[in-house]
Amino acid sequence: MSAFDPWSPAFVAHPYEGYRRLREQDPVSWFEPSGQFLVSRHEDVNALLRDRRLGRTYLHVATHEEMGRTPPPPQDEPFWTLNNNGMLDREPPDHTRLRRLVSQAFTPRRVEALRPVVQRLADGLVDAFVAKGGGDLIAEVAEPLPVTVIAELLGIPEPDRHLLRPWSAAICGMYELNPPRETAAAAVRAAEEFSDYLRGLARHRAGDPQDDLISALTAVEGLSEDELIGTCVLLLNAGHEATVNVTGNGWWALFRNPDQLRKLRTDPALLPTAIEELMRYDTPLQMFERWVLEDIEVRGHTIRKGQEVALLFGSANHDPAVFTDPERLDIERRDNPHISFGAGIHYCLGAPLARIELAASFGALLAKAPGLRLDREPQWKPGFVIRGLEKLEVSL
Repeated sequence: MSAFDPWSPAFVAHPYEGYRRLREQDPVSWFEPSGQFLVSRHEDVNALLRDRRLGRTYLHVATHEEMGRTPPPPQDEPFWTLNNNGMLDREPPDHTRLRRLVSQAFTPRRVEALRPVVQRLADGLVDAFVAKGGGDLIAEVAEPLPVTVIAELLGIPEPDRHLLRPWSAAICGMYELNPPRETAAAAVRAAEEFSDYLRGLARHRAGDPQDDLISALTAVEGLSEDELIGTCVLLLNAGHEATVNVTGNGWWALFRNPDQLRKLRTDPALLPTAIEELMRYDTPLQMFERWVLEDIEVRGHTIRKGQEVALLFGSANHDPAVFTDPERLDIERRDNPHISFGAGIHYCLGAPLARIELAASFGALLAKAPGLRLDREPQWKPGFVIRGLEKLEVSL
């Protein structure tokens, strides 16, 4: 097997040995199947995330043709319109303006005010889970919590919330490497339906504002309707995918490391460092892409304008140059500069909320389900970029 084989179930199940070989033998390497340079060492990934000669998009400086790229097929336009109106796929000065405008509504005070709501939701989900003696931890606790929190934050009416997760899953399929045509078609459908839904809701809230983020965003001067929609979809997708997968991947890691689980159960005060370590140990977003806006050199490789780099977060988070004994789960790890939330101007805006959610769900399960145990070994979802389990079946 190649050191990097993102379509192989064996590699997806355990990519970390392949990453080790990349870091040691070929830390910057051309990967022909996706037409990208793979960057695997923490130092390089961290530096390139902050390097303004790279961008999440190039459309602010050149056309597709000027960058030597083929434009996306016309039938995918609804997906790209939605995607390109979120701040994640904008670069300065647009990104600066958009992040500043969104920050006027998505304030630290608004996030902190959610803490008791998050705790109440987590306690309720875990109480119900315990009462039935267990089940699929992902479907019954890990997924409903962040989706409900984001829905509460945005102000999505309760009867409509069941729509969010399927839309999000379909849209996120486009972030995998070389997605097939049926994945793109599903993402386009979801983008159209989600955009239409949010457009109607935003217009309603503009005339009848509530105490929610959509109402607050409609009142932000200078934010277009398309940008508002792109922002809401980004908050939902980024705001729950990572949290769901840190929860599932994290419990699976704890079950495989019973000494660390015992330590955490004995001393719940270790939870903050444990959460950071679980994010590092089995990273929920394994790869982040950047376009090269002007020629750069990385470890002797010249990477030309118009080419793309694939920054391997999962590999960077296991780099022994930065993390002592990186293959060992250590919930007391203090020096832990993981990059699971990114770095630079695109550092995750929702990181504080994600940490609140993770502390609430892990804390509730540790307190209310001290006998939680694994029923059967889980399977990984087939995607490589967004790393998560199909299900995690447990009992008490």
